[in-house]
Amino acid sequence: MAGDETSADSVQPRGGHYLAGLRLDGRKVVVVGGGPVAQRRLPNLLAANAKVVVVAVDPTPAVEANPLVEIVRRPYADGDLDGAWYAIACTDDPDVNAAVVEEATRRRVFCVRADDARLGTAVTPASGRSGTLTVGVLGSGDHRRSARVRDRLMAVLDETTGVDPLPAEPHAPGVALVGGGPGDADLITVRGRALLARADVVVADRLAPAELLAGLGPDVEVIDAAKVPYGRAMRQEVINDVLVDRAKAGKFVVRLKGGDPYVYGRGFEELQACVEAGVPVTVVPGVTSAISAPALAGIPVTHRGVTHEVVIVSGHVAPDHPDSLTDWSALARLRGTIVLMMGVERLDAFATVLLAGGRDPQTPVAMIENASLSTQRLLRADLATAAAVADKEGLTPPAIVVIGDVAGFTEGSAELA
Repeated sequence: MAGDETSADSVQPRGGHYLAGLRLDGRKVVVVGGGPVAQRRLPNLLAANAKVVVVAVDPTPAVEANPLVEIVRRPYADGDLDGAWYAIACTDDPDVNAAVVEEATRRRVFCVRADDARLGTAVTPASGRSGTLTVGVLGSGDHRRSARVRDRLMAVLDETTGVDPLPAEPHAPGVALVGGGPGDADLITVRGRALLARADVVVADRLAPAELLAGLGPDVEVIDAAKVPYGRAMRQEVINDVLVDRAKAGKFVVRLKGGDPYVYGRGFEELQACVEAGVPVTVVPGVTSAISAPALAGIPVTHRGVTHEVVIVSGHVAPDHPDSLTDWSALARLRGTIVLMMGVERLDAFATVLLAGGRDPQTPVAMIENASLSTQRLLRADLATAAAVADKEGLTPPAIVVIGDVAGFTEGSAELA
């Protein structure tokens, strides 16, 4: 088998595999299991516009929080594949996986079995995309080889990346804190992508580019450190321990984050933990959503003759919370741009305190949800109505709120001073 779901034994069914592309647009795909394997499969399934249903007792936070996936939170039961066109059995229970394959076979639904590819009726190739071209490689059971060939082909197709797909040697044990950018896999830095390709372990946030996880080999351990807003979260101390423990075990660990590791990413806390433990650590900056999300929506955070300052503010605590370190009255007196992160749930409170501090109620506000992804959308309002508009339109995290004159810009609307 290629790429991902395979066993150490490379014995293949008689006749091998027939490589085909499935048109899953609007068609039901059932994924049984909600762990790291499911997390890796979802990006490509969703990119194909499949109607994905995940059946799992305890899905990871990243799987559970995906708004494009229907979650059925219970054990698998015969009949769950009713109406499915394709299925993936990826639980940690071989008996359950076998039962899924058995039902799929009865229903003539092709099914990937993650724990032993030979026992399924389909396999997942090592795949990659370059523009409108999709490359898939099946390596007759040698998943490392298929992944290497895939990477070599992708490098040829996209020579501008400068990434060496076949590093001469494994990376030395240690940790790399890598900023993945605002969400689109193409917006990670060249260095970040290169280090990710050499990782033994990847500890990924919910906002890290999910498509990058889909391209990892099956030998790479993926740990979900998703910090779901107002939901389950791995304690930071546990994340620190995982980074240190895996590195001390001789692994090269990539801590993959959304945006930039140091912009409300707690990256410096992780660096400190590594340094204190004597673990080598590298920091790879990322494209922060505070700047890129507005840009992707056509909004500059600065503009000559309009604003001379940009303030990036965390909205994870309310303005009157004792833990708040922000001087909101001072912010209200500024004339420039305020970029509010993690502020969707408390937008009304932030708008109220800015208005009370003297900010003009007609100050333009732009709200960018899911920046850089296919689900990106832009909502516009003014400071007096922003919270009501957000509530009416169902604005959900991750979203960036831009407050200031530039938030009212549209293409060609601002004249150079």
